[in-house]
Amino acid sequence: MQVGCYVATRAWIPLRPDKGSRRRLVVGSAGSRMELSLMRPDDWHLHLREGDLLRAVVSHSARHFGRAIVMPNLKPPITTTAAAVAYRQSILKALPPDSRFDPLMTLYLTDNTSPDEINLARKSGVVFAVKLYPAGATTNSQDGVTDIFGKCLLVLEEMAKHNMPLLVHGEVTDPNIDIFDRERVFIETILSPLLIKLPHLKVVMEHITTMDAVKFIESCNEGSVAATVTPQHLLLNRNSLFQGGLQPHNYCLPVLKREIHRQAIVSAVTRGSNRYFLGTDSAPHERQKKECPCGCAGIYNAPVALSLYAKVFEQAGALDKLEAFTSFNGPDFYGLPRNTSKVKLRKSPWKVPGSYPYTSGEIVPMFAGETLEWFPSDN
Repeated sequence: MQVGCYVATRAWIPLRPDKGSRRRLVVGSAGSRMELSLMRPDDWHLHLREGDLLRAVVSHSARHFGRAIVMPNLKPPITTTAAAVAYRQSILKALPPDSRFDPLMTLYLTDNTSPDEINLARKSGVVFAVKLYPAGATTNSQDGVTDIFGKCLLVLEEMAKHNMPLLVHGEVTDPNIDIFDRERVFIETILSPLLIKLPHLKVVMEHITTMDAVKFIESCNEGSVAATVTPQHLLLNRNSLFQGGLQPHNYCLPVLKREIHRQAIVSAVTRGSNRYFLGTDSAPHERQKKECPCGCAGIYNAPVALSLYAKVFEQAGALDKLEAFTSFNGPDFYGLPRNTSKVKLRKSPWKVPGSYPYTSGEIVPMFAGETLEWFPSDN
């Protein structure tokens, strides 16, 4: 892929050959403006909810992402292929006219999921993975797995046979384990032993938050274990929960960690490894459900995600690695074709809305009211 710049004469001047984003500098009467042209990204971890909330948020993801792995933790959860097909239809119905956004569905793993259901899912053509929620780990996870080794091994063996990925919320739920240590303990006591038992099982460790996760992923065979990474875990640390008072809109699960862990994840992602790919974990909640005595976990970042990922890679001096992270590594891991259309990111400051109103209230996005430097568009 050529990389270069256009100057006032409109001549193409190569900057340097690389395999990353196609960059160009447009010089006009308004001065200089950097522009990135990326193969259309996908979001490999997205919460779209249902009903009015689904209709309020789906356009934000559909605007710039080609596909998304849609999480199944609804009420009731999406535990069957039939339910996944019906949920997909409700998403398609909520999309803007002429949208080509493709929701890739998942099943919610329970103690009672059967190998036959995995066969149905694989044959459906719309279910692409199964999500493991340890019971009680996060929003709507009360129906999740209580004993993966005692109750789920036959299902996981069937998934390995069909090359269907297991998407892991990687935290233990033992109340005696410190909340900041739950990812590390999950790796040590569940994920590592599981992969010893089932070495051919494909696993995505979702929304990683620690250097422990980075070390584990990079110790595994390439192509068998990968990770999604969110904007919040690349940009925020646990201080962001408390600066200027309690900040409920920075509360998510897995919870934000120490700065040393954030730096480890940034380093892993921006050096160009194909083990990591974009997964926003965008998780909308109505404002009053965040700003209350028992606020919900989840950060709504869909409208700002691409801008924030560009910020991270720019700060690391790695804009040439951005496109692989956003657009190549995910489909390659899932065995799906890369998108062919493009999106653009212009270095043009824009202010994030303070909230997005909808019929049942309003949703506060990540970095509400702040100015971001990269503006995404389709042309």
